[in-house]
Amino acid sequence: MVEIWESKTTKENRELPIIIPLVIYHGKTDWRTPSNLGAMLNGYDQLSEELKAFVPNYNYVLYDVSIFTDEEIKGETQLRILLTLLRDIFTKDPKELQESILKALHYLTELEDKQTGLEYLNTMMHYIFGVDTSLSESEKDEIIRGIDTIYPEGRELTMSFIDKWREEGIEKGIEKGKVDALSEVAVNQLTERFGELPLEIKDGIANADTVALQLLLSNIFRYESIDDVRRYI
Repeated sequence: MVEIWESKTTKENRELPIIIPLVIYHGKTDWRTPSNLGAMLNGYDQLSEELKAFVPNYNYVLYDVSIFTDEEIKGETQLRILLTLLRDIFTKDPKELQESILKALHYLTELEDKQTGLEYLNTMMHYIFGVDTSLSESEKDEIIRGIDTIYPEGRELTMSFIDKWREEGIEKGIEKGKVDALSEVAVNQLTERFGELPLEIKDGIANADTVALQLLLSNIFRYESIDDVRRYI
């Protein structure tokens, strides 16, 4: 809010515009945050009315997209696509998520401008495949086939995205395999030198990246105690 006020005021005009706070939520759990600032401030309720007059407090409008029904999602095509995906992206039911994505694709066909449609498709695909969803690889493949059927204009874009997505997946798999192997070697080598390792050391090794593990192993014969290991993880 402060940033908005700063961007709207000038030397000639110091009046602040009215701002109505709006929160759009679509998380994995129910929204549990209080609906006004005062309830979030420690000790606000214990203040006297005289002191409360000096403390900012206001309500905000909450739109919890996750509870919207199909009938409640209305408006322009772009808005319906956005709200439909936001509503269902974290659902635990893969079938329900698939249906939601295909529904958004049908909305996409309503756009008259082809370039706009392709831009939205590109954004949709990055969002769908970039979020940690409950979809399996076969279910993702099914969605890709649905894109090809429902929105054939995006066939070339889809194929390009698939190639990039699978290439990144292979690279991530190789990297994870390398990290797992280095972690196992590090644990075995350190256990051989210092005996059973503390849980915090094991957790640190398990969460370390390739560079950290390589550095850890390159210095392994210089460690005089387990405390020396802690400096690297």
